[in-house]
Amino acid sequence: MSPDGIMYVVGGSASQRLSAELARVLKAKLAKVEIKRFPDDECYVRIDEELEGEDVFLVQTTWPDKNIVELFLLQDAIREFDVSSLTTVVPYFGYARQDKQFKTGEPISARAIARLIQSNTDEFITVDIHASSVIDWFDGVSAKNAHAYPEIGKFLKAKGTQMVLSPDEGRWDNAKRIADVISCDADYLVKERLDGETVTMTPKSLDVKGKRVAIVDDIISTGSTIVKAAEQLRKHGAAHIVAACTHGVFARDAVTKLKACCDEIYSTDTIENPTTTISVASQIARMAMD
Repeated sequence: MSPDGIMYVVGGSASQRLSAELARVLKAKLAKVEIKRFPDDECYVRIDEELEGEDVFLVQTTWPDKNIVELFLLQDAIREFDVSSLTTVVPYFGYARQDKQFKTGEPISARAIARLIQSNTDEFITVDIHASSVIDWFDGVSAKNAHAYPEIGKFLKAKGTQMVLSPDEGRWDNAKRIADVISCDADYLVKERLDGETVTMTPKSLDVKGKRVAIVDDIISTGSTIVKAAEQLRKHGAAHIVAACTHGVFARDAVTKLKACCDEIYSTDTIENPTTTISVASQIARMAMD
């Protein structure tokens, strides 16, 4: 902590809402930042604050690609000041799903991004990263992965959720944690992915008749997995279906597809979009203070 005890939050253009909420939770000052694009779409950033000797939190989701460049420029602008510390917060870590090499000649994209981020920060915090092994690629700086499930659980509990469903066994642990917050049952469907957009679901004897059910996942991208799960819930008599996730990527017409089969759609502020309802600021703050 700097001698005067002031903390600053610098918000990138992809994370304005979360930056403001994190500043409130941390009792920090939200920095004035100018971010614009030149006619050729190159990015310009300027921090209109005096950050000398201060502790700074930079918040910027690294998706889509142009936000990665903006993050690096903001890191460099902050380092032009002699700050006491810089914590880089990447709420949604782009390329985290490319965490291994499948064919010779491919990059390990998540590792490449991690190496670039860590080169200009003292600490790193992300939220519900898809592959936890990515954290291990931060060498020489403190790297932490915050979790959204406490906030998602509290939100869904207030909505009267009676059961939590994971669309596959792989995310069952997260669904169970959310269900524990709500104090309700949790279950999952057996999923087989045929390709990037096609999945099949093996029906289970789900006790969902007349219940308010939440399908939860870390990322909703195309929405195909959630749609298949919702179809099974309807067949089993669910009265109300909610789709909730940490990271609402919602590629192409995902939201339209989800609205056709789900009663409500919610996501956190790791990616800001019209479904953003739940904030992870308190979980990031808790992780930062640990």
